[in-house]
Amino acid sequence: MPYQNISAEISDRDKREILDLVQQIESRLNFLINLTPEERQSIPKMGDKTIAFVQKALELAQQNPNLVPPYVNLDELRRDFELSIRLKDILNAVSRVYEKLSDTYIAAGSEAFTAALSFYKSAKAASKMNVAGTDIIVEELSKRFEKKLTSPENPEQG
Repeated sequence: MPYQNISAEISDRDKREILDLVQQIESRLNFLINLTPEERQSIPKMGDKTIAFVQKALELAQQNPNLVPPYVNLDELRRDFELSIRLKDILNAVSRVYEKLSDTYIAAGSEAFTAALSFYKSAKAASKMNVAGTDIIVEELSKRFEKKLTSPENPEQG
């Protein structure tokens, strides 16, 4: 469905309930971790092509325990693999919701900002025509567009 203007509301109650549901998800998945950017980049990743490899390696390792190195724990390998498969299904579902949520947030914000800009332009035009009370509106809203002047650090040395 092509994008059309958003016309929706979220009540305070619905917002609280949604945030509670997110908290419930986090509580249920209390083992979730945060990787640093360096960790994300440096660790091997299991993608779609790798899943079949890991699954086959697990099957073959279970059938040939004499070939399993002593530092590889097959039970932990199985648990990690099963966890990753289940997490992938959850991640796919959450990603769909996240994308829609993000897109709707961007669109609603854009609509609000565009409407606010239209009001600002109208107030500026009214101010130029000396409409009473518009100068203060323009002054207040123009703060958003003021450029910050950067001064050199330590202008007075010595």
